[in-house]
Amino acid sequence: MPALTCETLDGGVALLTLRNPPLNLITLELTAQLIDAVARVRADAGIRALVITGEGTRAFCAGADVSEFADVRGDVVGKKLARENEAMSAVRALPIPTIAAIGGVCLGGGAELAIACDLRVIDETAGIGFPEVHLGVFPGSGGVIRLPHIVGLPRALDLLYTGRTVPADEALAIGLATRTAAAGNALDDALALARTLAAGPALALSLIKSGAVASLTQTDEEAVAASLVDSARVFRGPDVDEGLAAFAAKRSPRFTAGRDADIQAQEEPE
Repeated sequence: MPALTCETLDGGVALLTLRNPPLNLITLELTAQLIDAVARVRADAGIRALVITGEGTRAFCAGADVSEFADVRGDVVGKKLARENEAMSAVRALPIPTIAAIGGVCLGGGAELAIACDLRVIDETAGIGFPEVHLGVFPGSGGVIRLPHIVGLPRALDLLYTGRTVPADEALAIGLATRTAAAGNALDDALALARTLAAGPALALSLIKSGAVASLTQTDEEAVAASLVDSARVFRGPDVDEGLAAFAAKRSPRFTAGRDADIQAQEEPE
């Protein structure tokens, strides 16, 4: 049985489900399958948004399978953490909106996977945390790197130092979650949001994401220069024509172009 599944739904949405019940723990095999699944999503131009969730109601993902630690103790970085970082970075680098649908507990590596996504929809009964410090280690698969950008440095250090689990309402208040859902509705709400985003202008959304992420490490001058290049790209694509036509006609736009629409437009013969 696969450790995860990835299916393409209607409306250009892909659903990736961790399937290692009851807690959907991260194993070496799950990590390998996650890397492969994300690569397939990236290569499929028909996928315009991705939702990641966990099987069942107990957990999105409760972290690493500690029973594997004995097998990798001599080279935990090479055999485990390097691969996990490869997986998390691949999720982060996807040029489409990504949403974590969090039901139940979301801890450790599961929380790192969630914050590798752009958005997090969390069940009102769920919690999220980084308890690695209680094992004498720290979140080595992106948690220390990404969490400060999401909640700010002081809050990130509070969560990482204490390892406490944050309830859904607090997660929303500090920006760790982007939306809360009624009990049992996190996946449905995340899919609805994904379909809305998938219907948007793919190139613009891709450039919004890449520009926002890049700006975290750029000077203002560098970010402005990159933004002007990206603006030129969207104005070369067909989505602008559709957006303006829809605005003039007072109707909803119907964006169908892909995230490389500007390149395709340049390659078309005159």
